[in-house]
Amino acid sequence: MTKKLSLAFCLCILVSVTKGQQYSLFNTKTLFDGFENPAVKTFTLDSSSKYASNFFIPNLGLNLANNGAANDLIRKIINEGVYDSKTLSLGTGGVNNFNFNTNIYLLTFKIFSSYKYNQEIGFAWQLRSDAQAHYTNETLSLLQNYTYFKDALYNAALNNNAYQQTYHQLSINIRENWNKRLAFGAKFSLLSGIAYNNIQITNSSLLIDDIADKLSIGLKGSYKTSFLNNTDVDKSTLMPNFKNPGLAISLGTTYTSKSGYFLMGNLKDLGFINWRKSAYLANYNLNQEVNNLSTKTNDEIVSELTQKIEDKNERKNFVTPTNAKVDFLMAKTFAFYKPSFILSKNLFYRGGDIALVNTFMFDKFSASVTPTYNFNHFIMIGAQAMYKTPNFEFFMGSDNLGKTIYLLQGTTNADATIGKGY
Repeated sequence: MTKKLSLAFCLCILVSVTKGQQYSLFNTKTLFDGFENPAVKTFTLDSSSKYASNFFIPNLGLNLANNGAANDLIRKIINEGVYDSKTLSLGTGGVNNFNFNTNIYLLTFKIFSSYKYNQEIGFAWQLRSDAQAHYTNETLSLLQNYTYFKDALYNAALNNNAYQQTYHQLSINIRENWNKRLAFGAKFSLLSGIAYNNIQITNSSLLIDDIADKLSIGLKGSYKTSFLNNTDVDKSTLMPNFKNPGLAISLGTTYTSKSGYFLMGNLKDLGFINWRKSAYLANYNLNQEVNNLSTKTNDEIVSELTQKIEDKNERKNFVTPTNAKVDFLMAKTFAFYKPSFILSKNLFYRGGDIALVNTFMFDKFSASVTPTYNFNHFIMIGAQAMYKTPNFEFFMGSDNLGKTIYLLQGTTNADATIGKGY
């Protein structure tokens, strides 16, 4: 199961190679902004061309964070390529939280279709992925070496929950002005599921008896997955083939007050994916003993336990929600300075953000600094630079500049002591 989870994670990040700056792009009237926030206007009257596209030069955004007792272990894996769980405290309730998301616009194309209502019609192809995990120290230790657990009963040692969902999103976006101050927009999407994994362990126990040379383990929980073996995954899995179809909708509105305040509200990506009967799900309640423990490797033990769980599975379709969000933005421009307050909250999964985007404008250039508080207890300081004309835009930045720099330094020098905290 560990190998299958690793494969799912690789599917998440296969084409993601850079950091994002999602909130710094809100209220910038870029193509990204116009597709993420469906009521936002992206064309400039009498200046922009009728058509706009990224010509398959993708907008890449990726965020990854881990917070908890395993911070140093994760940093050592990334920076030095070494898995070392010996220093983790066991039996103390140490837990960790992992969060990952990526949003990649592979292709965008927009048409300015009506002068009267500033109507715009757009088409986009996205690759989306979201993942969260709440897991214990004992899980990481057991995956490396069962001998770390000696002559003590560990209750709730493996009580974990995690999910990951990756899919293509093909969408059409329509926006237009109601009047000079009020605008509405909608984005309708067809979804094609790539990979889904969900593991819930609600009750667990772990005991190693040296004298009897056996391990006693109890596990109660469930799992759902779109693939069980590596043979279930091939090149066609990564393409939008609609074997696992879904639908989603985004709705948005903007309003500009007489005093110059810009307000925006969105309901984003409210939808579902139907994972067909080729998927697997199981409920299990195991009390298993592994005998002749000293003669078996750690991988053999994990494989034996995994097989017992997989024996419970059945092939059956299931439906999962997308990571829908609600957004609110308020902004006002003061000469060359534009502050934007943003509140974003996930509807079905943990998480959300409060951000303050501080943008400084210099003719066609702009720069922004964005402190963000994530509801999963992360604080990020982002930065972005942009060059924008009515017919061209280029931007680059990071949601979390300090952590990005530490990550680059740590991996370049293969030094796990570089960086601290989550």
